[in-house]
Amino acid sequence: MFELMPLSRNERKLMNMFDEFDRAFFQDLDKSVLSCRTDVLDKGDRYVLQAELPGFRKEDIHIDIDGDSLTVRAVHSEETKEETPNFIRRERHSGTYTRSFDVSGVDVESISAKYENGVLELALPKKGEVRPASRSVNID
Repeated sequence: MFELMPLSRNERKLMNMFDEFDRAFFQDLDKSVLSCRTDVLDKGDRYVLQAELPGFRKEDIHIDIDGDSLTVRAVHSEETKEETPNFIRRERHSGTYTRSFDVSGVDVESISAKYENGVLELALPKKGEVRPASRSVNID
């Protein structure tokens, strides 16, 4: 129940003991910050941002744009009852994930998003190339 590994595979060497100590000592820090793996792809005319957000509902995810900054925020909260269950081990937790991205080269009015199978995907169309207007220069 405490470690569900056969003893032959769970040898205790000196370095493993330090690793176990680190995990036990810092486990609360890991729970306070949810990790989210994010990939950004360049598809030529647009960027595609893919963020893993497993366990979140679509309603828990918020995408905000403020100037040249796009912020993805996901809030996961567990309902708590007055009764406290007798957990032996609890790894599921509540938390907030927030990450911001620079969108200065993106047409923010055309951004679209979809969330499927725990992956948030944003299509970020690039701004059209701005060319200076042609003109002639008079010589004085």
